[in-house]
Amino acid sequence: MQIRVKCGCAESCPEWAIVELQGVIEAQPAFANRLQDLQIGVLCRPSAQEIYTFTVGYHELTGNKVPLKKPMLILKKRKLDEDTDINTPGVELDVIGIICQKVLFKTRPRALISKSEPVVKEKKTHVAAKSTK
Repeated sequence: MQIRVKCGCAESCPEWAIVELQGVIEAQPAFANRLQDLQIGVLCRPSAQEIYTFTVGYHELTGNKVPLKKPMLILKKRKLDEDTDINTPGVELDVIGIICQKVLFKTRPRALISKSEPVVKEKKTHVAAKSTK
């Protein structure tokens, strides 16, 4: 069976990246049925270097970009119309991106604990007014 792969990206396909984490991310029971589009953290590159940070709750991971040994394609399955030729299958795959690199986080997370501001107790000075009668 032959499946057609079509790329409509003209010159070059948009480049994507894989984020690879070591460990398990467990969702709270309240989010168990709603995991799609759930934001689990913030990924950023704070400088011009290829070092990335991923902040999840009160933990920060540091990682870097690593090239993949073999690039991977991101495909979207599309059903074809019924009036096509009988020799062609009813499915076509569109290339929507290519993955050449991954962001690898292989170190243990660093705890982000902020120091609370010290509580300053105000001294109350009472000025007793003496009345002179």
